[in-house]
Amino acid sequence: MITIVVGTNRRRSKSKQVATFYQTLLSELHTESQILDIADLPDDFIRSALYENNGKNESFNVYRQLMKESDKYVFIVPEYNGSFPGALKVFIDGLGYPSELLHKKAALVGISDGVQGSALALSHLIDVFSYLGMHVLAQRVKIPFMKKNFVDGEVIDPLINKLLREQAELLVKF
Repeated sequence: MITIVVGTNRRRSKSKQVATFYQTLLSELHTESQILDIADLPDDFIRSALYENNGKNESFNVYRQLMKESDKYVFIVPEYNGSFPGALKVFIDGLGYPSELLHKKAALVGISDGVQGSALALSHLIDVFSYLGMHVLAQRVKIPFMKKNFVDGEVIDPLINKLLREQAELLVKF
């Protein structure tokens, strides 16, 4: 099972739409997947599931278990202020240490309205995943100019579409 993580807690986000698109790619490869949208996390998990409260929030533990049971992930990562969203970092922190991500595999997709397609955010996130012992697929796909390249739930740019399909195939084999 591959878990596609929507890397923002923004409601009705473009990240969620890209996650749904990616799930279609995995389905075409006959690969089972699920979407974990961090916008659905319990509102109080920052106070009730981290640090000394790790493992004590039953609602958050459902998400921890989903992460634990998956061996591969796709992280859809928007760029907020030159990095990845704080909500994603807090979610990762809530997984505990040693993390449920240890020795797991991941693919990264960066999205932004600007020219870099979340390159800085992906770089920062890779540092975090390296520290946690996660293996990140070398092919990272960046979708710049989201308003132009992602329309009505579809990737319009042929090269980005090709790169996403290649990445999905590589992740399945990874």
